[in-house]
Amino acid sequence: MFNHLTNLGQNRSLVDALGFFIFHTILLIGLSTFLGHYLVTFGVVDGVVGGFFEGSSLHTLIGAGWTLVLSSLVLSGKKLTNDIMAVVIMIVGVYLAYTVNVMLGMVVVAYLTTLSNK
Repeated sequence: MFNHLTNLGQNRSLVDALGFFIFHTILLIGLSTFLGHYLVTFGVVDGVVGGFFEGSSLHTLIGAGWTLVLSSLVLSGKKLTNDIMAVVIMIVGVYLAYTVNVMLGMVVVAYLTTLSNK
C-alpha cells in the first residue's frame, strides 16, 4: 500500500492509490501549514491563517497549486501529457481543489495514478 510513494510514474492499484492519497495529503497539510505560518510571519500575507480543514483562502491556494504540480508530475511520469482525456481530468481535479475542496482534488490525483502508462 505504501510502496513507491515517490515514484509518480508507477501504475497503482486501488489500494496503492489509497496509500498515495493518504501520504500526499498528509504531506500537503504539513506543507500548507508551514507555508501559511511563514508567509504571515514574514508579512507576505496579511491577516491570520486559519486551519487547513477550515478551508481558508491561503490553504486553498496552496492546495490547488499542490494538486496542479502533483498531477502534472504524475502525467509526465506516466507519459500521458498528450492524452487529452488525462489532461482534462487533471484540469477538473485542479478546478475541484480550488472551488469545492482540496481533498476532492487529491482524489482526482490519486485516480490519475491508476491510469496505465503509454
